[in-house]
Amino acid sequence: MELNLWSWNVNGLRAAINKGFLETILREQPDWLGLQETKLQEHQIPSELGVLSNYYMYWSHSQRKGYSGVAVFTKREPQKILYGFGVPEFDGEGRIIRCFYDSFIIYNIYFPNGQMSDDRLNYKLRFYDKCLEVMEEDRKKSPMVIVTGDFNTAHKEIDLANPKENEKTSGFLPIERAWLDKIVAIGWIDTFRMFHPEPQRYSWWSYRTKARPRNVGWRIDYFFVNEEAKDRIIDADIRDDIMGSDHCPVTLRISVPS
Repeated sequence: MELNLWSWNVNGLRAAINKGFLETILREQPDWLGLQETKLQEHQIPSELGVLSNYYMYWSHSQRKGYSGVAVFTKREPQKILYGFGVPEFDGEGRIIRCFYDSFIIYNIYFPNGQMSDDRLNYKLRFYDKCLEVMEEDRKKSPMVIVTGDFNTAHKEIDLANPKENEKTSGFLPIERAWLDKIVAIGWIDTFRMFHPEPQRYSWWSYRTKARPRNVGWRIDYFFVNEEAKDRIIDADIRDDIMGSDHCPVTLRISVPS
């Protein structure tokens, strides 16, 4: 079975709805959609989402209002959903939904941003390490594990417009990039780069500097797949033609075991 998977940091779902989010999803009809930075509490889930009646919807809200939050919209009901890694310091921020199907597992994650302080950078690195631990555990249980979301780190110099100027900026620090080096080294595939070796392909552009019209961006949104499932990867892309957020959707087409 071929699935069309999407991941999108919407930077506030209510704001994204006002910028054409529903029209995009109704037109494109992804089979599975992971959203990051919904910035909602349970009582704030927009009623307008009722038009997406062909999706099962799952939500993880941050304990802090107006902050973080992730959601999954899926046409295929999971066998099990887990909200987190089982670690209170990570699970209270509404960053993780893990969907378990009969023949594959898919994570939707909004990884922390480390720019606010050294404490938050250290939190981000601990989050990374715990995530990899869980990824490797699930890899032993399932033939296919897919990890997607906003990783908040550009991996290589090709993945941002101004690498030299950002060498000391969280999101491109050597210690953050080293984690991405590590997961690739142990057999997790950056699916976009399987198909797109070209530069100047980004998934996030700063609103503050009006960077998108100039394409001064960063590629920080990914789909990673365990290498055991590499032959099932059909295509991956960045939908930079789609507006509505400071991020655009990233996509993966994959054949899942039946």
